[in-house]
Amino acid sequence: MRNVSLLRWLLLLAGVLLVSSAALAQVSVGISVHVGPPALPVYEQPACPGDGFIWIPGYWYWGPDGYFWVPGTWVIAPRVGVLWTPGYWGWGGGVYIWHPGYWGPHIGFYGGINYGFGYTGVGYAGGYWRGGAFVYNRAVSNVNVTVVHNTYNQTVINNNVTVNRVSYSGGAGGVAARPTPAEQSAAREQHIAPTTLQSQHERASGANRALLASANHGTPAIAATAKPGVFSGRDVVSARGAAPNARGGERPATAAPAARGEGRPAPRVENRGKNSGGNARPNVQRTERPAERNVQPVQSRGNRQPAEQPQARPRQQNKPEPREKSNEGGRGEGRL
Repeated sequence: MRNVSLLRWLLLLAGVLLVSSAALAQVSVGISVHVGPPALPVYEQPACPGDGFIWIPGYWYWGPDGYFWVPGTWVIAPRVGVLWTPGYWGWGGGVYIWHPGYWGPHIGFYGGINYGFGYTGVGYAGGYWRGGAFVYNRAVSNVNVTVVHNTYNQTVINNNVTVNRVSYSGGAGGVAARPTPAEQSAAREQHIAPTTLQSQHERASGANRALLASANHGTPAIAATAKPGVFSGRDVVSARGAAPNARGGERPATAAPAARGEGRPAPRVENRGKNSGGNARPNVQRTERPAERNVQPVQSRGNRQPAEQPQARPRQQNKPEPREKSNEGGRGEGRL
């Protein structure tokens, strides 16, 4: 009888540890702050270095000296078929809690934060895996078709009237968002932790005094880099401002099912490698396309603070452009 009771206690303890581990996997241990992070800065995306790189958007992180900016960068995916779900700050229990990002087969919940460049608050519209290759959406990703060989062009439209650069979810002035059933399902999938290069990139950012919010006042001189940990050179991009009511040159929107891995877009796919033998393209049935809405991005006009009312989560739809231009070398427009 005594042994049976001991066994029951051991099983109970094992169950508690299992539940605790699952919960801690979604929340960074010990990272809770009483002050919300600054607004997301405005910056352009550096050109993609090559095939297989996935865009990791920049974010504010917390260190001994307060918030510091971790520049956006291109990272090689740890495995074919996985996508990056960005981390985010969420309000809960009277504090702002950091929810770390992860790699997985589908995009999970990231607080409804519009990080830009395809991360519009829900899903990812910057590209998708096709077989063993990643195909990039040139409408929201800065790619040079002489370097990146698999691209398509699908316009991303945001129907949300109020566009802001709020960097946290929930609480006063935060983005009002709740996980969708698909995002809840993605959270239960097997995840891969940030790569070693990502972790080193974050630590190097924390050691750079110029990236402290107290030093750069929300406009870091190193807002984005072409590769992790490279903080100098021609591929380093500085912030243009941290205005809450601007989105740069990108037409922000929520991701289509293709960005979630639930389907694939139907635009023409280009394969423009140097040795591709010309403009060889797969045969894709042409269908009637609706006229594109002429949506103009809001330009940055200063460092205004986010509104005190929670922002509604954008409703999304992707509309393909009527036609593409050949031989484009990437987008140089300012965007987050």
